[in-house]
Amino acid sequence: SNDEVVEEVLINLEKSFKLPFCLSNNHFAALSGHQAIMTTSGHIAALAANLNKMANDIRLLGSGPRCGFGELILPVNEPGSSIMPGKVNPTQCEAMTMVCLQVQANHQLVLSASSSGQLELNTYRPVIIYNVLQSIDLLTTACQSFKTLLLEGLMINNTQVELNLERS
Repeated sequence: SNDEVVEEVLINLEKSFKLPFCLSNNHFAALSGHQAIMTTSGHIAALAANLNKMANDIRLLGSGPRCGFGELILPVNEPGSSIMPGKVNPTQCEAMTMVCLQVQANHQLVLSASSSGQLELNTYRPVIIYNVLQSIDLLTTACQSFKTLLLEGLMINNTQVELNLERS
C-alpha cells in the first residue's frame, strides 16, 4: 500500500541521514508552505550576521599601523597596501563580509519567493533552493578560507594592547 511505501522511505531517510523524519499531518500545508527551508535559510543568514560582525571586529582591531587599534596582527597574504606603507590589507575580512551580505540578500529572496506561490503551487521553488544552496556553498568556502588564511595566522600585538589599555 501507499502508506507502507511512505513509511519505508521515511525509515531509509532516517538511516541515511541519521536524522528524524516524519510524515506531515497536513499534506496541503506541506506542499504550499516552505517553513522548513525558510527556517534553514534564516539560520544560515544568522550565521552570516555573526561572521560579518566577527570579520568587522577583526578588521577594526587589526587596523593600523600608524592609526587605528593595531591590537591584532593579521597574516600577510598579499603584498601590502599600495598607498599606505606597512599596512596589511584585511582581505580575508573583506571577503567574508561580502559573502555575508550576499547570504543575507539570498535569505531575503528566499522569504519573498516563499510567499509568492498560489494555493498549493509555488513556481519559485527553483530560486528558493538555488539561493539556499548558494548561501551554503559561499559560507562554507569563506569559512575555510577565513580559518586557513586569517585565523590560523592571527596574532595579538601585546605591546599595542597594553599601550591602548594604559591610554583608556
